[in-house]
Amino acid sequence: MTTDMMSLHALLEKSSDADLLREMIGFAAHRLMELEVENLTGAAHGERSADRITHRNGYRERDWETRAGTVELRIPKLRRGSYFPGFLEPRRMAEKALTAVIQEAYIQGVSTRSVDELVRAMGMTGISKSQVSRLCSEIDGKIAAFLDRPLEGEWPYIWLDATYVKARRDGRVISVAVIVAVGVNGDGRRELLGLAIGASEAETFWTDFLRKLARRGLRGVKLVVSDAHEGLKVAIAKVLSATWQRCRVHFMRNVLAHAGKQGRRVVAAFIGTAFAQDDAEAARSQWRQIADQLRPRVKKLAELMDEAESDVLAYMSFPPAHRPKLHSTNPIERLNGEIKRRTEVVGIFPNDEAVIRLVGAILLEQHDEWAVQRARYMTLETMAPLSDDAFARLPAVAA
Repeated sequence: MTTDMMSLHALLEKSSDADLLREMIGFAAHRLMELEVENLTGAAHGERSADRITHRNGYRERDWETRAGTVELRIPKLRRGSYFPGFLEPRRMAEKALTAVIQEAYIQGVSTRSVDELVRAMGMTGISKSQVSRLCSEIDGKIAAFLDRPLEGEWPYIWLDATYVKARRDGRVISVAVIVAVGVNGDGRRELLGLAIGASEAETFWTDFLRKLARRGLRGVKLVVSDAHEGLKVAIAKVLSATWQRCRVHFMRNVLAHAGKQGRRVVAAFIGTAFAQDDAEAARSQWRQIADQLRPRVKKLAELMDEAESDVLAYMSFPPAHRPKLHSTNPIERLNGEIKRRTEVVGIFPNDEAVIRLVGAILLEQHDEWAVQRARYMTLETMAPLSDDAFARLPAVAA
């Protein structure tokens, strides 16, 4: 205790006012960790004792974000068992899932060199299968409950998209499609609706996925936004009977490939005038004029516009306030980017269950973040006209 008091006095003397609070928090955290580890080991640091249960095994560095700033911690490690400071927040769900996936890959002997290095960096040597099984079952139960929850109310808008990750199947490494559905409910709030993985984006795969959403209660869908995947288009028409919006961003990439390097900027500006119209009829009229102007010089480009007119301009028939969020898959592209960033840490997943575990945890975290946001994704007033419920469409009565 005397040594600790001397350290505290020295801290007070040498620290500036700006750093004092942060240094004191670090000092207190260090003492708390030492006391907790003493209880776990049965002896103080360096003490010889017959009551000792285990020994220390160095430290691992961790930054602790506090209101006073970042505090650098040196968390003690144990030779047997594990230790995590009680005053720190537990790992987020996706971090736990990532740990579980890496552990499973490590145990099965299918991890790459980079994953092996990450395993060692996270202090996960000597992992038992029972430990992995326990961690996986804890995470899998929460994710399964989230992905299988009932979908209540109406869902006027749905975004669908897929990304690809590598996984092992039957001893081979293949790319598997990870498809995600995001929806906006009748209250104007975003939710993550579902997740599935498959060997490809075949029509049967999309159909099964949408039918499962329907069984969970998905109804009232007015518009589905996605890229121009043929199997997905057929599945949407078959299961949801909703209007389909072809992603405007994807379409522009396809159409500008026929414009040549010199003409891309001009063609993009021309087509953009159709998107700037105030209503659907004006947009369609402008679209046809542009196609006719381009036809003599770039026939293929004009034909693509003819074929895509109704699909690319479908969003123009919906409320103007919603259109900036309906014309493309951008709302889900950001989520896919986060999925890719997190899954690249693993590299090759040991099995399909590991993919669901990590991606499902990422979706659950995002879902929770959206749930606590005060602002709605779309206002309640602009959502009311889309409802199939007659009461929801009634105008407010002045008091």
